[in-house]
Parts: sequence; structure tokens; C-alpha cells
Amino acid sequence: MSQFVTSSLRSQFATSIVTFFLFFSKTLKLFAAFHPIYSMEIEYDEHDEERIPWHPAFVEALQMELREYQDVLEFHPECQLNSEPLRIDCVVIKKARDVVIKKNIAVIFREWNLLEYKSPDKRLSIADFYKVYAYACLYVSNKDVPITNLTLSFIISCYPKKLIKHLKNERKYTVAKTGPGIYTISGDILPIQIIDSRQLSTEENLWLKNLRGKLRYTAITRIGKEIDRQGEAAHIAAYWNAILHANPAAIKEAIEMGNISKLDRVFIETGLAAKWEAEGEARGRAEGRFEGAFGIAQNMVKLGLPIETVISATQLDPEKVKTLYQA
Repeated sequence: MSQFVTSSLRSQFATSIVTFFLFFSKTLKLFAAFHPIYSMEIEYDEHDEERIPWHPAFVEALQMELREYQDVLEFHPECQLNSEPLRIDCVVIKKARDVVIKKNIAVIFREWNLLEYKSPDKRLSIADFYKVYAYACLYVSNKDVPITNLTLSFIISCYPKKLIKHLKNERKYTVAKTGPGIYTISGDILPIQIIDSRQLSTEENLWLKNLRGKLRYTAITRIGKEIDRQGEAAHIAAYWNAILHANPAAIKEAIEMGNISKLDRVFIETGLAAKWEAEGEARGRAEGRFEGAFGIAQNMVKLGLPIETVISATQLDPEKVKTLYQA
């Protein structure tokens, strides 16, 4: 009987807290005041009514994938190519030329590396390929860098069958699958690769592999455990925000399965809880959400969560939360 009550409370809490987090996340301005990458363009996911900031999430995923080389790589999100509004999603500059990057997604890296990311609902077309190739040429011209020290990478979520056929038949390029999800293109002066993130190995590429919607709760749990393991070193608020928006059902299920202790710390360590706390109270009260927040706090207390977590998640007055523990 007690197990049934606990399970029921956990399910009720999961539904409440996911709804609550999503409501308050609507008020965020993508953390623009905290980091320049949060001012990037936002694209809509056709499977979600929310605006999901995939591009800043991609940059953080890329940084996490290449964390081992953080001292020798510089990341320039949304790099402006000239005075016109032309931007490449990310430029990674290798500061130390003699360092060999062994990470699977960066084996082709040279000194300057241009990366174009397509959000999960977008496809890489032939026109897209040539547009980004033109960006590479423009970068060489404006930055006065040797083209032989430049690489081009496309990160996508859907295998570009028409483009690959075009590159093979029309351009006479060689396309070789050099690893799970990694297609290396030879025959051009530029080293080029296309990375299908869906095909990447979870063990090797946790962050890029899971940068999408329709995740299972097991993937959410695994991401949460890794963020929790790294603690404050995991600077991926934008990444977690995108995952939360794209996978509310999986978040809810992860909580229901008893993984709330891990996810709870993740919300705090990525900075989302603090941001919701700062933004949420005025918005929540103005829209009549106070009672809902108080109900969530009651459920959190029943589940035995610490008072600091309840305060951060519900943005309620600490004194009011204390009364729940004294009841």
C-alpha cells in the first residue's frame, strides 16, 4: 500500500514539476544576459509548439564532446563572416598546431574548422552544402587564412541521401563512412565531413547523440548522471534547456522511475533552477500560478526532497516553504 502511495505521489509530482518547469522556461530570454551564445537564432521543432534553442545547445554539446582538448581549442559560436549578416554556426580554432585531436568527430580538424549545424527537423540539401562551402571561401578571403588549413563539418540528424548522391556522381567526390555516423568526403582541397548525430555511438558521443527530441527516459537519466558527475564543470544550461523542451514526457518518466535525485541536482548545477527562481516569482504571481507552485512544493516535501531544492524549483518564499516541513 505504501509503495502504491509513493508511486502515485511521484507520478503526480512528475506531472506537476514538468508542467511548472516548462511554464517558467517560457519566460526566459534564452539566457542572453549570461553568455553570448544564447543570442543565437531559434528554430522551431515541428513536433513541439515551444521554441527550442537547438543551436546554442549544439555549441555546448560540441564543447562537451571536445572537453579533453578545451585548452587547445577556441570556440566561436555564430561567427560573423563579414559586415553583412552572414554567420557560420561555430568556428573552432586550434590554438596549438602540433596537438593531434583524436576525438572521432574532430579527427579531420586543422587550424580553422567551420561547423554548420542543422536542428533535428531540418535536412541538409544540396543548396545548403554549397552555401556553407561559399561561407568557407568567404572566411578564407576575409580572415586571410590559408585554405589548406581549413576544414568543413556538417552536423545533421538525417542522412542526406540526395546530397551524397550528388557529391559522388556530379562532383566525383569519394564518400567514406569512417565511423558510426561519420562520413568523410575526399576529392576537394577542403577536408569535409558529414556527421549524422543519430548514428553516433552513445559511449563516444553522448552529447551530440542525444541532442534531439523523442528521447527515452533512459537517455535522460544517463545525461543527468553525467552532468551530476561533472558538477559545476558542466556548463550546459542551453543544452539541458533544449532537451527539457523537446522531451517533457521522457523527463516526466525519468522522475516517475525514481531518478529525481539526479535530475534535481542537474537543474541546479546547470543554472536553470536559479534562473527560474529569479524569473518565476513575478511571472507566476501575475498569472495566478502561486497556488500551483505551492501544490508542487507540498508534493516535493512529501517525497522527502531538501528544502533548498523546493525553494529553487518553486521560487516560493522560504518562510512559506518552511511551514510545510513543520506541518
